[in-house]
Amino acid sequence: MRIKLKSFRKLYPVQILALFFVVVIIIGSFLLSLPISNNSGISTNYLDALFTATSATSVTGLVILDTGTYWSSFGTTIILLLIQIGGLGIMSFTTFGVLKYGNKISLYTSLLMKEALNVDELQGMSRMMRYVIIFVMVTELLGMILFSFVFVPKYGLSHGLYVSLFTSISAFCNAGFDIFGNFSSLTSYYNNAYVLIVCMILIILGGIGFSIITEFINYRYTRKISVTTKIVLIVTLFLIIVGALLYFIFEYDNPLTFQNMSLGEKILNSFFSSVSPRTAGFNSIDLANIRSGTVFLTCILMLIGGSPGSTAGGIKTSTVGVIILTIYHYMRNKNRTIVLGKEIPSKTINKAFILTFVALFFISTFVILISIADKGASFRSIVFEVFSAFNTVGLSFGLTPELNSIGKILLILAMYLGRVGTLTLIFAFTNTHDGPKKSNAIKYPEVKITVG
Repeated sequence: MRIKLKSFRKLYPVQILALFFVVVIIIGSFLLSLPISNNSGISTNYLDALFTATSATSVTGLVILDTGTYWSSFGTTIILLLIQIGGLGIMSFTTFGVLKYGNKISLYTSLLMKEALNVDELQGMSRMMRYVIIFVMVTELLGMILFSFVFVPKYGLSHGLYVSLFTSISAFCNAGFDIFGNFSSLTSYYNNAYVLIVCMILIILGGIGFSIITEFINYRYTRKISVTTKIVLIVTLFLIIVGALLYFIFEYDNPLTFQNMSLGEKILNSFFSSVSPRTAGFNSIDLANIRSGTVFLTCILMLIGGSPGSTAGGIKTSTVGVIILTIYHYMRNKNRTIVLGKEIPSKTINKAFILTFVALFFISTFVILISIADKGASFRSIVFEVFSAFNTVGLSFGLTPELNSIGKILLILAMYLGRVGTLTLIFAFTNTHDGPKKSNAIKYPEVKITVG
């Protein structure tokens, strides 16, 4: 056992993070393929089981088989566990074990946590993870209690509580899975402000970032809010408000979505439609009927995603904030990016642009490959599905169940890449485990290249 542990410790944190999700997906897909996992009592096609396990572990929410009707109680419980594991990652469960046995967290484990939560500092990692575990458990429990006031009267005590728990965890982990049946998501609750608001709060809390939550918990002691937190909060608020306004404008008179709603319902669903695409994957309206402008807006929100160190995917709000600030300063003919009296390092700026470019590159690649593999699918649906898969959202036009085997495998790869992170995966299996190395002391003559 010691030999195995030593061999395990030879792996870099980014490698363990990448392999962790592979192991969880394989175990989950095996369990979901068993006859006990579905209501028919026969084995599930392994590719369908693998797709479902990947979607749950990557907290995406894209499904081939209807979660509420196809899977048994055992199957939905496996999916729920995969969502929880995928949402919180390896380090939350490592911390849980450490807390249980009262051991201190080692430097190696702290490095793993740093990689899993995408934070820059090791200091206070143990305390931060304790806060994360407690916050997650309390929030998901409160979510279950709040949902139970609606779902228990409708489904009965035991099943109502289970539906409440499932929905709470799925919303907080930004997974988008539901067990309402018939691929309906929250469309039957489009006029229920209580359900949609509780769901939005859980989505926002899960996607805001654990490090930011910890900052607010510690604020009474530190009296300090970091620049990153301020950028994340400003960008998040801006996206929610502007996104809701644009949804309201685009869909206001659409007879297939908003037209027959009251003004209050239109506003409510505009805000829900603005919050959910940033990696949650729930929908309160029929997405197949939204207009082209709304499709484009939704793809942008899916690409941006949530905040760093959260359950959400996407390129992250802080990345967008850095890019916008850099463009703003460049347009003012300034060669440095300043925010709140502090300069953003060029390394951070480079990473922000590289992350965005790499994400768009992989999205474009998957769109092209699926278009070749499944020539019968509409380009509009393929683009939307790939944006949803790569950014771990889960919103769909209904194309996923219709894809052929190659198309499904490509979406599986897209979901995995989106959850682990493309740069993380590149660093994991190259010699750049800690990211790009610092340049050596050799200086080269500058060259002017015309761009633009």
